[in-house]
Amino acid sequence: MFGCDCFQWNRRLEYQELGQSPEPFSLPASLPQWPQGEGFATGKICLGELEVAKITKFESVWSCNPSRRNKNTKGVTFYRPVEVPDGFFCLGHYCQSNDRPLWGFVLVAREVKESSKLPALTRPLNYALVWSSECGFIWLPNAPTGYRAMGLLVTDTPVEPSVNDIRCVRLDLTETCEACDMILDDDFTVWETRPCRRGIFGRGVCVGTFFSCTYGINEEDVVTTACLKNRDPSLNAMPNVEQIHALIKHYGPTVYFHPDEIYMPSSVKWFFDNGALLYENGIRDGERIDSEGSQLPKNGFNDGNYWIDLPKDEEKREYVKRGNLESAELYVHVKPAFGGAFTDIVMWVFCPFNGPATLKVGLANFSLARVGEHVCDWEHFTLRVSNFTGELWSVYFSEHSGGKWVDATNLEYINGNKPIVYSSKCGHASYAHSGTYLLGPYKLGIGVRNDVAKSKYFVDSSSKYKIIAAEYLGDGVVEEPCWLQYMREWGPTLMYDARSEIDKVMNHLPIFVRFSMENLLDIFPTELYGEEGPTGPKEKDNWFGDERW
Repeated sequence: MFGCDCFQWNRRLEYQELGQSPEPFSLPASLPQWPQGEGFATGKICLGELEVAKITKFESVWSCNPSRRNKNTKGVTFYRPVEVPDGFFCLGHYCQSNDRPLWGFVLVAREVKESSKLPALTRPLNYALVWSSECGFIWLPNAPTGYRAMGLLVTDTPVEPSVNDIRCVRLDLTETCEACDMILDDDFTVWETRPCRRGIFGRGVCVGTFFSCTYGINEEDVVTTACLKNRDPSLNAMPNVEQIHALIKHYGPTVYFHPDEIYMPSSVKWFFDNGALLYENGIRDGERIDSEGSQLPKNGFNDGNYWIDLPKDEEKREYVKRGNLESAELYVHVKPAFGGAFTDIVMWVFCPFNGPATLKVGLANFSLARVGEHVCDWEHFTLRVSNFTGELWSVYFSEHSGGKWVDATNLEYINGNKPIVYSSKCGHASYAHSGTYLLGPYKLGIGVRNDVAKSKYFVDSSSKYKIIAAEYLGDGVVEEPCWLQYMREWGPTLMYDARSEIDKVMNHLPIFVRFSMENLLDIFPTELYGEEGPTGPKEKDNWFGDERW
């Protein structure tokens, strides 16, 4: 079982020299004084019978480097929370990789509302040893009947921890968790966890603890530890309107478009005012759309009978395709995440046209003519903010049909705490750093190019934005625009002869490369071959759900 090369933590200086003791991360600028009101950024959140506080200060317990047979895995460090407020109890310990600054949290809890049922918190019966090595030990609390453990404990001695070191939570105050984002893969594995049910209606609250086992599991497997459940329907820690504006003004990213970008964003109003047409099946001529989109059908589902298209006049079409950067604004949807412990500020970028794709094969680049083009393009990125403090925690970058979360530790910033978002040339996918990203079998040096770089073309979302939805605030607080209720296609259905385009490219390649190219049509996303016109923000899965991980 001793697969890890371990060091005693009294050799802290050696760890610092080896880069194995991450320094704590902080945002580039101090946080402002957020506007007062409700429970946002007060340091604690009421979940009903429990009140929780977020701990970000830790004491290192044990560090583990991967075994020599697994050099690709980074070492990890296990931590216990410190400076726990009086009356609050630990729910588990924290773990993270050593290849990034220390940036994490665990929740501690106290009972604030008596119940006729069993107490909300109780001590474990004892512990089960999950893993042991020469200097590190991982323990799972054995919860009494009707309770669940929220996390694991770590010690640097083989002595079983005291049952007073942690609390278990009554079953009805918890939700199931699943594994996500493996932290260590060696003789034992360490995973982050998240609620199985997420999105606007999910009430699971991440505790910030980790899960570990010596048997094989996959991402999205249910784990034995649980998360908390927010039983307070008011979601009291979510920001009010004034606080939302303050968050956007403080964190609103600058979105950079490529120096060679042709198809710029615009406002929806500019697009409508410059001749966008609404078409209906069986009717030849399109209807001019007014500035607000008031005549767009709004009956809540996509029946395929309507679509939006560019103006008929060819010169006007080309003009509208190129967008209008001056009018561009970000459309903001604000929603709860992880049971109201975080706020997701989703920023939607609208472009009247999406340009063609470019295929990269080794050092060669091939234009795919019209493949990848479509009328109207909705892309987005999401700021995830902690409702305990108002800190920016991470940003989700949407990349065509996928995307990924990037921690605040790995963002580029401008003007204080404003992240930079790079929009890819022609396709408008978002990235955290400049460069060229390949979509497809990139390990073979083959893929669709996504080029991103700084330029003089940008939109500052901290000032050019419009809040279009925040359902949790209640009816009438945020007026949703007419066009947001349009659930049909924002562009006509297009079919590309992608097979023909790929064949043209293959004819210029050596035979050994052609074999790899045969599988391209199965690997690249459907938007490269032709698809129904893109739908608007409210038809996307992430509108009510969580972002893809």
